[in-house]
Amino acid sequence: MVDTSIVRGQDWLTLLLQKAGLSVTVTGSEEDVPPDNDEGASYWLTIDEANLSPEQISTLIGSNGSVLDAIQYLTNSILNLNQPPEEQASYTIELNGYRVKREAEIRTLAENAAAAARASGNEIEIKSLSSAERRQVHTFLKDYADLETFSRGKEPHRHLVVRPAME
Repeated sequence: MVDTSIVRGQDWLTLLLQKAGLSVTVTGSEEDVPPDNDEGASYWLTIDEANLSPEQISTLIGSNGSVLDAIQYLTNSILNLNQPPEEQASYTIELNGYRVKREAEIRTLAENAAAAARASGNEIEIKSLSSAERRQVHTFLKDYADLETFSRGKEPHRHLVVRPAME
């Protein structure tokens, strides 16, 4: 049985992109989430780039993923509007492998910051991350008992801090 949240997401994103004059196919899949995750279902909606030119792909991704982030924010906001908490879901929008590549970059950033914080004993700031990317770093480093992470500042100058845990 196909999850109705996936179909809703695919249909909505396809319609949004059609309204922008793009003829694309959107596929959906359920993301593997840890059993202790209490944040609800999580889905990936992948825009098939077969009918898109390199310029259209670049425009849809935007500088540092800004347009893809905006589409993802809009998708999550609209699809969860007026939904009861137990039926809300998280959608990740993927295009041309951008999210997978960026996740690997963010993981490397997080590991480097963790190593630097351990080596120096000082706070290490990671700037220029979107809120979703900061959340990824928090998740990547949450099992490091000797470190803590938190965000500091206000948008658009909010950044993530990694430091040795306070005892």
